Amino acid sequence: MKKLNKYLQSHNASEIHPAEIAKILKGLNDKDFSEAIKLVPNDLVGDVALALPDRYFDDVVENLSVDELSHAVSELESDDQLEFMQELEDVDEHVASKVFNTLDAEDKQEISKLKKYDEDQAGAYMQLEVFTANEDEIVQNVIKRFAHLRKENELENVQNLFIVDKNNKLLYTVGLDDLLIFDFSKTLRENIETSEDSFEPKVAKDSEDIKAVVNYFKEYDLSVMPVVNDAGILVGRITSDDIYDIINEHATEQMYNLAGVDDEAEEDEDVLKAAKKRATWLGINLVTAIAASLVIGLFADTINSMVALAVLMPIVASMGGNAGTQSLTVVVRQLALGEISNRDAFRTIKKEVMISLMNGLLFAIAMGIIAWIWFHIPLLGMVIGLSMIINLLMAGFFGAMIPLVLKILGIDPAIGSTVILTTITDIVGFFSFLALAKYILL
Repeated sequence: MKKLNKYLQSHNASEIHPAEIAKILKGLNDKDFSEAIKLVPNDLVGDVALALPDRYFDDVVENLSVDELSHAVSELESDDQLEFMQELEDVDEHVASKVFNTLDAEDKQEISKLKKYDEDQAGAYMQLEVFTANEDEIVQNVIKRFAHLRKENELENVQNLFIVDKNNKLLYTVGLDDLLIFDFSKTLRENIETSEDSFEPKVAKDSEDIKAVVNYFKEYDLSVMPVVNDAGILVGRITSDDIYDIINEHATEQMYNLAGVDDEAEEDEDVLKAAKKRATWLGINLVTAIAASLVIGLFADTINSMVALAVLMPIVASMGGNAGTQSLTVVVRQLALGEISNRDAFRTIKKEVMISLMNGLLFAIAMGIIAWIWFHIPLLGMVIGLSMIINLLMAGFFGAMIPLVLKILGIDPAIGSTVILTTITDIVGFFSFLALAKYILL
């Protein structure tokens, strides 16, 4: 807590950053956190709460009054207001209702408007605060109005002027740097018509999938994007900081899904909830492990007649599993980034199969020699070598194929891919190794 006090005292109000405060708060125990959160300037409480991991939100709510929470919400931009209220509803719906009722009419209207969108729609992530001007406005007047709005802190993080017609239909997007070189005595339309530059806006529909909007930002290297409705009416904007958050959330979700873990459950402090979610996938994994064991059971006599097979058998399955996971991870990530189209599917599978085959040949030779020297049985080296080539080849093929097929079926490629792949590589590995051993060695 002393560290927070020192930070607040050594910085002017304009220099204090919510992320720095959040970093300090994360290092405190529960008692110190309860006292420290009350030291945070009221204007920054909302930003600090959103900068903290979700599990800290309960503590923020417990230590602040309804009025303090209401003030925190009122200081946020519209998209952050929605996020804060949604977090608050998850913690305590009664308190959230009280806070909402104390907000002014404009904030209530904006939150309600954004809340109507589904969580995968672009409209749910937009800010309603936009800097607009009519096409017939004089540039000098526009700049004066912008200066006034900035002084009053009614606009933040503005990089673009959105030019609309009398019906608020979006016509052009002009960067503030371009605005400064316009002829101040002329209208915006006159400047644009005589300019050699293009000011045609790249827009997102409010009903559009947010993943498509993320790709727009990456493809066109955007910092901000106007959002319009089906009639072309400007309704808000999406900024790059929101896009970064979405990318991080999606990456985290994918990483958890690959491990058979639910991202929402892991963020929750409820241990039982997280345990149940993990148990689901562990149960599925148990069934697949039994299936692999049944394959081993088919060759019980073969294993009993040569102990070396039991020693080497896990190596084949493990190498196949790891090789398949490498292919799977690469393909899932490329799909998430939009780097694989439908016509690229064959190229992707071919590449992963070739890589796995090359590694299969390399490690087949190495393991074949090791098995020969270890057990003094030359044919045993050939058996494990051939088995390793087969399993790594299948691992590369299915590691690329599984996420591509799931994508075609409209299923998140990360969900369940690892369990399916592990089952295939275990079964193929055990079966190929033991079957080859039965017919070559015995």
